[in-house]
Amino acid sequence: MYRFLLTPRWWGINVFVLLAIPFCVFMGSWQLGRFEDRMQDHRSVSEQAESAEREPARPLAELLPVDRSTSGRQATATGRYGEQLLVPDRTLDGRRGFYVLTMLRVEGGRALPVVRGWLPGDADAAKAPAAPSGEVTVTGALQASESPGADGVTAAGGFPAGQTGVISAASLVNIVPYDVYDAWITLADADSGMTAVPAKAPQNTGLDLKAFQNLGYTGEWFVFAGFVVFMWFRLLRREVEFARDAELGLVETGPDGSSTDGDGEDRSPGAASTTADGPGAADASGGEGGSGGRDADRAPAAPTA
Repeated sequence: MYRFLLTPRWWGINVFVLLAIPFCVFMGSWQLGRFEDRMQDHRSVSEQAESAEREPARPLAELLPVDRSTSGRQATATGRYGEQLLVPDRTLDGRRGFYVLTMLRVEGGRALPVVRGWLPGDADAAKAPAAPSGEVTVTGALQASESPGADGVTAAGGFPAGQTGVISAASLVNIVPYDVYDAWITLADADSGMTAVPAKAPQNTGLDLKAFQNLGYTGEWFVFAGFVVFMWFRLLRREVEFARDAELGLVETGPDGSSTDGDGEDRSPGAASTTADGPGAADASGGEGGSGGRDADRAPAAPTA
């Protein structure tokens, strides 16, 4: 009954199923692993942020370059404030405002971008308090350079003089006349009536939309694997039923490959049209002549005089 599994058609079906199921399971497991990695990163960042608040601040040079292990750590640097810039369209606690960003010139001439605080409303240089003069020592959470289009970071350009949309060395080096660290810090205690800007988690470490997309893709791949198995059993059941009917004589395969039932009637799709156009049609077209002849044979003879 299962000899049909050895036909070339079923060899192709079986090979496809044997390749498709492991592939779908592998892709689903990989997407699930990506989601679990993001969950672990989120927990690690949360624990790191809590421990960073308790740890003493460390010199900036000891924490560079910024990576996941140093992002959010408390860093300290000493220098003199230089140029001051505004970073518009930044939201804090659901309110729109702007950052006050000031360059801290440290020993060696390089500058460290320092977010001294946040103010509500449109970016206005008149609202931003002046930076302290003289040598200062600042302490704040170390952050990696921003990327255009990231969460809360505008990708637009064409800002007025004295403003920038992205806090990164790549953008600031075109504004200030000196080298800039590929990092920045946000002060834990904001200056002069401004609101302190909390540290951000490193990119691709939070439970954002991408993380839940990975979870959704996991479900899709496992559904695909189940669908392949379902369709294989459905085709197998159909072939088994056909083979069983053939063994019972309910279905026969003629020399031309058409299927017939046990009475010899052709069950192929073209059988009905052939019958309708064949003998049945001839009887219908010749019905008048044939019935007329039979009626004439049965008619009584006319009486003779």
